[in-house]
Amino acid sequence: MNRGTRIWLAAGGALLTVGALALVWTNAPGALRPAGTHWAAGASGSSADDDGSAGPSGSASASASASASAGPSAHSGFVHPGVLLDRAQLDFMRGKVQAGAQPWASAYNALRSSASPSGAATPRADVDCGSHSVPDNGCSDERGDALAAYGDALVWYVTRDNRYADAAIRIMDAWSATLKTHTNSNAPLQTGWAGAGWAKAAELIRSTVPAWPNAGRFAAMLRSAYLPVLLQGSGANGNWELIMTDALMGIAVFLDDRTSFNRAVSLWRGRVPAYIYLKSDGPAPKSPPGRAKTGASLTGYWFGQTTFVDGVAQETCRDFGHTAMGFNAAFHAAETARIQGVDLWGEQKTRLAAGLEFHASYELGAAVPSWLCGGHVTLGTGGYWEVGYNALHTRLGMDLPNTAKLLASRRPVSSDNHSSAYETLTSYANPA
Repeated sequence: MNRGTRIWLAAGGALLTVGALALVWTNAPGALRPAGTHWAAGASGSSADDDGSAGPSGSASASASASASAGPSAHSGFVHPGVLLDRAQLDFMRGKVQAGAQPWASAYNALRSSASPSGAATPRADVDCGSHSVPDNGCSDERGDALAAYGDALVWYVTRDNRYADAAIRIMDAWSATLKTHTNSNAPLQTGWAGAGWAKAAELIRSTVPAWPNAGRFAAMLRSAYLPVLLQGSGANGNWELIMTDALMGIAVFLDDRTSFNRAVSLWRGRVPAYIYLKSDGPAPKSPPGRAKTGASLTGYWFGQTTFVDGVAQETCRDFGHTAMGFNAAFHAAETARIQGVDLWGEQKTRLAAGLEFHASYELGAAVPSWLCGGHVTLGTGGYWEVGYNALHTRLGMDLPNTAKLLASRRPVSSDNHSSAYETLTSYANPA
C-alpha cells in the first residue's frame, strides 16, 4: 500500500503542552480546507507522533476461497467479525461498491488504487517512538503496515481476490514473527494507534478467511506486546486514553478476552464524560477517573479554558486535530461495543453529538468568541467522524446539520496513517 502519500496528523507536543499540528488531507476531491496552513497538499513520508510524553520467511498463505468464511464462532459470547464492522455492515459496503453507488464506489476506487497484493512489511523487534517522532524507529512503519493490512482485508472482502487476503496475512505474519516491545515516551500512544489498526485487520481476516495458520502467533503478539500497556490507560491528554481504549476493545474482541473488553468499556465510560463537557456536569468539567484534577490543575489540563458550554472538549484549546482524533477513537470503541451488545452510544449520544456540532461549526467558519480559547482556535479535524455521524444520525436519527455539511465537503476519505482509514467506504450511511 502506498501509505507515504496519505497523512493527516503531523506534529504534537509533550503530554500536556500545546503542540503544533499539521494536517494533510487525503484523496477527497474538493475537500474543504480550513483557513491557515494546517493542511499541505502532497505531503509524503512519515508523520510526527501525537503528544510526546521486510518480513521473515515462513509466512503462511491464506488459501482463501472465493467466498468469505463464516469465521470463528462466538464461543465466548463475542460477535465475529465484530471490531468496528460486523458482517451486515461489510455486506452493505460490498453491495454498494458492486452497484457502483456513490460515494462508496469512489471511496473504494481510492483504496484499490493504493492497496497492494505484495504483502510487503517492515517489522521491527523494538518499535522506538519518541516525542515529535524523534526517534521514529519503526513507528510510522508499524502504523502504516497495520492500516495496509486492513486495507488489503477490505479489498479482499469486496472482491474475494485471494491475493489481498494473502497480502494482509503476510504483513501480519511478518510483524508477529518479529515484534517484541514498544519503547520511549510515545510508546503507550503508539501501542494504541497500531493496536487499533491491527485489531481491525486481524478480526476481518480471521473471521472471513478459511485458514490463517499463524493467527495464534499474531494473537500472542497482541497479548504480550499490546495488552499490558493498554490495560493501564493513560493520564495524558484525553486523546491518548481514548485511542488506547479503542485498541484495547478491538484486541479484546479478537482475543475473545471478556476481562479486557470489560476494562475497555470501563475506561470509555470514565474518559468520555471527562473529555467532552455538558452543562449537566456542573460548573466545571469532570476529572478523569483515578487521576483527580481540580482548580488550577483542571484549568491547565483544559488548556486555560474557563468558560464551559455543551460540546467543548478537553483539547479544544490545544487544537482541533487532536480533539478530532480523540472523538474518533471514542466513536470506534462505541461502535465495537454496540456490535458486542453494549450500548455506549445510547449512554452518551447527547454528549457526543454536542462535541461534533460544536467543533464542526468552527470548522465551517463560525466566528470564534473571545471566551473560547482566548478568541483563537487551531482548526483541522481532517476526515474523521464518519463513524460517529453514521451512528448518531443514520441509526439514531439525531439532527447534526453542521457535521453533515462538514463531512459532505470532505468525502471520500482515505487514511490518517495512524489508526483510522476508509471510513466513507465502510461507514457512510450504513444502517446495518
